[in-house]
Amino acid sequence: MALRMASRRAAGQLRYSPAFFSSNRLFQSSGPDAQQGAPKPVPMSKLKDSFLDGTSSTYLEDMEEKYRQDPNSVDKSWASFFRSLESGVAPEAVAEAYHKFEQGGKVEPLKAAAMSNQGIQESMRLLLLVRAYQVNGHYIAKLDPLGLDQRPMPVELDIALYGFSEKDMDREFFVGTWNMSGFLNEDRETRTLREIVTRLRESYCGSIGYEYMHIPDRDRCNWLRERIETPNKQKFSVEKQLHTYDRLAWSEIFESFLANKYAAAKRFGLEGCETLVPGMKAMIDTSADLGVETICLGMPHRGRLNVLANVVRKPMQQIFSEFTGIKSGDQGTFTGTGDVKYHLGTSYDRPTITGKRVHLSLLANPSHLEAVDPIVLGKVRAKQYYSEDGERSRNMGILMHGDGSFAGQGVVYETLDMSALPDYTVGGTIHVIVNNQVAFTTDPKKSRSSPYCTDVAKALNAPILHVNGDDVESVVRACELAAQWRQQWKSDVVVDIVCYRKHGHNEIDEPSFTQPLMYQAIRAHEDSHKQYAKRLLKEGNIKQDQLDKIDKNVHNILQKAFEEAKDYKPNARDWLSSYWRGFMSPDQMARIRNTGVPMDFLKEVGMSISGLPEGFNPHKGIKRVFDGRRKAIESGEGVDWGFAEALAFGTLVSEGNHVRMSGQDVERGTFSHRHAVVHDQKTGERYFPLGNVFDGQKPYQFTICNSSLSEFGILGFELGYSMENPNSLVLWEAQFGDFANGAQVVFDQFLSSGESKWLRQTGLVVLLPHGYDGQGPEHSSCRIERFLQMADEDPYNAPPIDESKWFTGGHLGSATQRINWQMVNCTTPANYFHVLRRQIHRQFRKPLLVVAPKNLLRHPDAKSGLWEFDDKADDKGILGVRFKRLIMDASAEDRSPHPPQEEGFKRVVMCSGKVYYELAKKRAELKKEKEVAIIRLEQLVPFPFDLVQRELRRYPNAEFLWCQEEPMNMGAYTHICPRLETCMRNEDREVPAHVPYAGRQPSASPATGFSDVHKREQDELCTNAMDLEYAL
Repeated sequence: MALRMASRRAAGQLRYSPAFFSSNRLFQSSGPDAQQGAPKPVPMSKLKDSFLDGTSSTYLEDMEEKYRQDPNSVDKSWASFFRSLESGVAPEAVAEAYHKFEQGGKVEPLKAAAMSNQGIQESMRLLLLVRAYQVNGHYIAKLDPLGLDQRPMPVELDIALYGFSEKDMDREFFVGTWNMSGFLNEDRETRTLREIVTRLRESYCGSIGYEYMHIPDRDRCNWLRERIETPNKQKFSVEKQLHTYDRLAWSEIFESFLANKYAAAKRFGLEGCETLVPGMKAMIDTSADLGVETICLGMPHRGRLNVLANVVRKPMQQIFSEFTGIKSGDQGTFTGTGDVKYHLGTSYDRPTITGKRVHLSLLANPSHLEAVDPIVLGKVRAKQYYSEDGERSRNMGILMHGDGSFAGQGVVYETLDMSALPDYTVGGTIHVIVNNQVAFTTDPKKSRSSPYCTDVAKALNAPILHVNGDDVESVVRACELAAQWRQQWKSDVVVDIVCYRKHGHNEIDEPSFTQPLMYQAIRAHEDSHKQYAKRLLKEGNIKQDQLDKIDKNVHNILQKAFEEAKDYKPNARDWLSSYWRGFMSPDQMARIRNTGVPMDFLKEVGMSISGLPEGFNPHKGIKRVFDGRRKAIESGEGVDWGFAEALAFGTLVSEGNHVRMSGQDVERGTFSHRHAVVHDQKTGERYFPLGNVFDGQKPYQFTICNSSLSEFGILGFELGYSMENPNSLVLWEAQFGDFANGAQVVFDQFLSSGESKWLRQTGLVVLLPHGYDGQGPEHSSCRIERFLQMADEDPYNAPPIDESKWFTGGHLGSATQRINWQMVNCTTPANYFHVLRRQIHRQFRKPLLVVAPKNLLRHPDAKSGLWEFDDKADDKGILGVRFKRLIMDASAEDRSPHPPQEEGFKRVVMCSGKVYYELAKKRAELKKEKEVAIIRLEQLVPFPFDLVQRELRRYPNAEFLWCQEEPMNMGAYTHICPRLETCMRNEDREVPAHVPYAGRQPSASPATGFSDVHKREQDELCTNAMDLEYAL
């Protein structure tokens, strides 16, 4: 026996020392060193099987013998005592601990004895074990419904690493209480190792795996621990279980219903992750209870129909009608091209189970996964501005992702990176990942380098909740926790629902070609709906007839909606927000509005934004800029590009509109021309002149903000912002025009085609710096040709013209409204001013692409007089002042549709942008002002057919030539040619074999990198344009 085999003490050879028997309870010693006489008789009432009443070492040895034969035959205090001996606790420690207990100590003697034998290193190893589970417990959580992802247990979770073994499992340890939430702060200083490990496994290795220890914030980690390391397992009430079952039934039965009715149709169903729906609904309910009033959602196509129907509550009849291909709207109204059903969005005011209401809007999006992410955030930020939600607690975004795209698409990080930027934060976004454990056909090990698809979110310190997609109650719990986190901490959180995809990429795809083992497991796997039903019945609180009633009700409602869908007449515009009521669709005639401003008002705004506060210490260069602006107001001359832009912004803000501009370095301007934010050189204080246009101006009514070094994400954000309210001028400026190609998905899938596909208008302005001034291939061209190619304008049919409305600007009817976007290349500050104001002073909205200048920002000739900005027309017959789509030659004065003919001119050079000034200079050098006219196309899209035809009438004998700086295969040449030829045919002019051209030759690169070559090419194209003998 351990007692007898233990090494005897040198004095008396006793296993139990005299100190052990020296307490006030008169324990006796039987050894030779005993200080007392022979043992006194002990009454039978005292001979209890209790450690506290033992009388001698012989008695103890007898008790140990009984313990060895049957641990349950002795009192539990004895059992604990002998276990302590086996763990190496000295008998002296027991006696000393008991003595302290008799003196009023709070810890039970045996526990104290065990703790006294516990070294500091052992305590530290225990804490390391606890931390290991908090950090790595998720690696052995039961996350994969299919059981295919078998991960080895991390060595950090093995108790042996910390010096413990199985015999330590029932030993009491002192762990203390710490300034840390969770079970280490439950006012229990001691626990057995078994209890510690069991609690850790229950908390971190169940159906939810938590990742949060990367967050460098004690309060946030403690907040999570309080909700993870709960003393008791969280259980749903019977009522909540039935409610959860009902939501799960809707999700699963909806998919099976569609599969039966539309077996051959692609629908990208949610089978394998049906628990998403009850999870999402619980998340929305919790958010509404915590004060959220509106939620914007973005998601890919998988499960979209289910979310539309069961979460956002798009009418079932409409969804079923879309399977039949019924087109929205009445005959003759604008319905656009439409889109496939699993790209469409909707909005709805949804009641919650607690009686609150929350407005949901699911944004339409293309098949480009994750492209909608920043757009959702921009829309949320706009909602927060318009509802004055400064705390960002009433408007929220939820983004749903796929596992492959969340890990693989760069725009995910671009979007996450905005989460804490002052001018882009939305107070936290909830990310929900439908983790199929496979991309289209690509396994995770080939689609990411990290253990989880969510690891990118750790860079932003977001907590990540991995949850088994078959455990609906865990999914609901994780979603509720995510909603609570967002409202508490106003930061991002990720819910990773680990599930499977029952079919292939779509219902027609065959997944076994590439994942045979996975799909063998899937075919044998029972869906979560059936699993939850069995679980509820097993628990015994819910009966089969209750579940059958729920299932039958869902089937009946779906069948009724299916029958009603045959006669359903959808209204494609019924999901537009109230802000957009009154704005015209392309088939409705909008009124033309002037953009000039009364002179007194213009000067008042100009003086306000050209001054700096008293005591402010600007850079001397900035002071010269602002002094020059004030001088322009006082003299009425010399308004440059930057000041014209500021006047446009200032007047729009003064009229009650919201102006927001963002992009890389926009506050100063890439070319140091804007200076919308001025810095005090002594204090570093920032001053926003346009934020102080008038007394009582609303905070952030004018917003300008430098962005992160992102194009895709930031342009998408501003697009989403612009979609919320039409009474706002929202602008994004590329640092250089060619950087726009980093956001090509936004241009292709949203800006150019969004209205046609989804009937969503936007007035977003995109500034693309462009111009050939010797800076090389990368910073010369914004690739005008790409944007022109995407214009949906028919080059062979000019719109009809009502000349009776020529002078009011209404002669084109709704032609401008029918184009998908606009593109301008202005040459004067005044025209730039008017085109910006035109974006707001219309009854419709269209994206505007501005080919922005670089060297015109300070060109001595590129200045405008203040009279060009006012509301009094300077041209005969013209009513009002508006943007000039075409600027006539300097010698021309008549803007009527049939001006006097100028028969002496032999050539008309048509151009666009800053090359005009070089052409004008070359013409002056050659003294050809009477032979060569130069007209400027300020607007490239829509093409000004009416004004070009007017110029053809003005110059009946002249050859029309197109001149550009760009190579022939770039720029506007191929866009201009068919349109100019159409104008010639309409005017019965002879159409040449090809439109004469002066410019650079075709090239693979936009521009040369050699400055001397650039100068020679530039001079040559201007000379050729003026040479009447030149022909190409």
